[in-house]
Amino acid sequence: MEQISTMEKLFTVIDNTATILKEELSCSYLEAVAETGENLFQGTILQEEVSELSKKRLEKEYSQVKLERHSVEEIRKAYQLAALKGMKEATQPNHQMTPDAVAIFMGYLVSKFTEKQKEFTIFDPAVGTGNLLTTVLNQTGTKDVEAYGIDVDDLLLKLAYVSANLQQHSIQFYNQDSLQPLYIDPVDVVVCDLPVGYYPNDIGAAGYNLRAKEGHSYAHHLFIEQSLKYTKAGGYLLFLVPNHLFTSDQAADLNAYLKEHSVIQGMIQLPLSLFKDEKAAKSIFILQKKGIEVNVPKQALLVDLPKFSNKAAMSGIINQIDAWFKKEK
Repeated sequence: MEQISTMEKLFTVIDNTATILKEELSCSYLEAVAETGENLFQGTILQEEVSELSKKRLEKEYSQVKLERHSVEEIRKAYQLAALKGMKEATQPNHQMTPDAVAIFMGYLVSKFTEKQKEFTIFDPAVGTGNLLTTVLNQTGTKDVEAYGIDVDDLLLKLAYVSANLQQHSIQFYNQDSLQPLYIDPVDVVVCDLPVGYYPNDIGAAGYNLRAKEGHSYAHHLFIEQSLKYTKAGGYLLFLVPNHLFTSDQAADLNAYLKEHSVIQGMIQLPLSLFKDEKAAKSIFILQKKGIEVNVPKQALLVDLPKFSNKAAMSGIINQIDAWFKKEK
């Protein structure tokens, strides 16, 4: 029989306690995951309406966990696994999570682009549950990183906030529409799994260069423009974009805007096997905001990733990417 990993044990406690709280508080499983995460972080049961019997059951479960014995990655994975379970139960289409392997790979890329910086600021304008942002932060090592996350969905933001606390990351979160004026200063790095689709607020879109000439504008185009606005000159932006980004009816406008304001550093196509439907396939799109010392790479980083499980092929790709960084950076 396989030994249960420490991450799985932690997930089991989160899952069991969330299930108890879901019944006691008459809330969704996803809301209960946020509540139980708060309890774990505070080391006490915060919900006053919980019955004495359930309180004893919760205390028994929590007593099995010593957070300081877990790595930040174990905590992140266990908590996100519970959030993922909750999202599958919910039917809201915006409740999607960046696949772990992709988030880890984006973290590797951010660490490469910020290699020479002792400290930097980072921002995710569609932070969701915080999985992408905290995965990236977990790979920055000892660097001093100031992080920001914004999301319009208050439940997802609460999950992100609790997850960040459990992993001991200091992230400033804002619950707002990221396509409206923001409360943050420009940052060194933007990471974002772009929300794909139409932005329903035509009045809010009116101030954007990439607004549609008629009808609703593409939210993912506006997110790119907004992100560039809140990036320092010379800063990097790493987006998860749909593969059809440059074949849409508004692609010419996007192309012209990117040429004016940024330098394309690379496009890394993710393995199609990651996506149920080929039409939903995505790539990592890497931009650098134009600035005085920004040079156009002799050759952009163009890569088709193999399956992440193919270790030999992935190792070859990593060597290829490392060689590109030595040559271009």
